[in-house]
Amino acid sequence: MRKTATTINPALSRVISETGHTDLIVVTDAGLPIPTGSERIDLAYRPGAPAFFDVLDTVLAELVVEGATVSAEIAEKSPEVLEALRERFAGHPFEIELIPHVEFKALSQNARAFVRSGEFTPYANVILHAGVAY
Repeated sequence: MRKTATTINPALSRVISETGHTDLIVVTDAGLPIPTGSERIDLAYRPGAPAFFDVLDTVLAELVVEGATVSAEIAEKSPEVLEALRERFAGHPFEIELIPHVEFKALSQNARAFVRSGEFTPYANVILHAGVAY
């Protein structure tokens, strides 16, 4: 039994524990294509649930992050999501990288795992670049 209840989903807890420096973890909305053969932790159980930020905040509570990448299209299609992401990473020593969605999907092909939310907001996806705690 874990001492804290931050992440109680066994697959998500395992992936966070196994993630190493420079590994990529993608927290996704319900629609991002996940490559066949990639590890998928599908937390969605109905449209909108769990929410993207509920899932992201859970991951961020346990994962050391040294970078974040999002689709540039988020600025036009879902600016409130981009603003909320910027607020979450405000204390980090990096800027969120914005790249075209086509490049985002190509970069995500290298991800260690995909954590899928039930979010239906366009472009509510982020690639987290794992850091180290020392």
